[in-house]
Amino acid sequence: MLIRRRRGWEIPESRATPEAAFLDRRRVLAAGLAGAGSLALGGFVFDRTPKDLPDFAEGDPSRGLYPAPRAMRYRLDREVTAERFPVTHNNFYEFGSSKNVWEPAQKMPTRPWEIRIDGMVEQERTVGIDDLLKVVTLEERLYRFRCVEAWAMAVPWTGFPMKALVEFAKPLASAKYVRMETFNRPEVSSGQRQSPWYPWPYVEGLTIEEATNDLTLMATGVYGKPMPRQNGAPLRLIVPWKYGFKSVKSIVRFSFTDQRPKSFWETIQASEYGFWANVNPKVPHPRWSQATEELIGTQGTRVPTQMFNGYGDFVAGLYKDREGEKLWM
Repeated sequence: MLIRRRRGWEIPESRATPEAAFLDRRRVLAAGLAGAGSLALGGFVFDRTPKDLPDFAEGDPSRGLYPAPRAMRYRLDREVTAERFPVTHNNFYEFGSSKNVWEPAQKMPTRPWEIRIDGMVEQERTVGIDDLLKVVTLEERLYRFRCVEAWAMAVPWTGFPMKALVEFAKPLASAKYVRMETFNRPEVSSGQRQSPWYPWPYVEGLTIEEATNDLTLMATGVYGKPMPRQNGAPLRLIVPWKYGFKSVKSIVRFSFTDQRPKSFWETIQASEYGFWANVNPKVPHPRWSQATEELIGTQGTRVPTQMFNGYGDFVAGLYKDREGEKLWM
């Protein structure tokens, strides 16, 4: 007798938002119905969100690939966040430290966009984003997204498993980590230009085991459309069991190495933002609790934070041999 064990991201069908209801809600929200007053969270005020969202994907040559089929095994235990919040409430220091970086981010060209694959691989290469999209299969996944600042969203990302990119890169067996790097273009990114003391470009890293985990996604779109610039177009990382700063945006380079990369925020303040950054409600940030999180777009609703952001059943085993390491910040 076959006994199927439910994985950490899966919930009973009865608890998932019906697809028809979600799609209908998406159409309503896209029409601008969600524009209700401003929402304050930890000093961040949503007072510049457009009532009618701009067409952030206008002119994107990959637009015909969306919406991609939804992978129904990735379900949520909460409502999907209204689209206007994830596309207008962003951390993207390349364009400034405010949450309203969606406006200056529109200056960034996303074509042509080349991605360098180098380091400990069979053959180093450079590939254009549209050529890469021809050799992968896109799908939509519903994921919880948890920021280290103690706010959270539920987002329908579109992309392909990072495992497919690792297979495309063909790393050597001796490679232990993937180092990821975003662009460095101060001529178009005001944050890089105005804050030259930061260690640009933005760098993040994963172990090979994390990179090839089923949950790890290379995201190219959101809400059934190509990725907006402010969300990390044209290619970003999503690791849903980690704090959001690990999900590096607008990637231009993947380097395979046997040395653990030192990430952007780890370089700035390692005591607060370490390499692992796995979500843990029991380990507070030095300046605030991580025990609960505020759901963006719900006017203050707070819910308990889940270990590994609710994905522990499937990813906890990645760390069973790393006892004693600082895995949470």
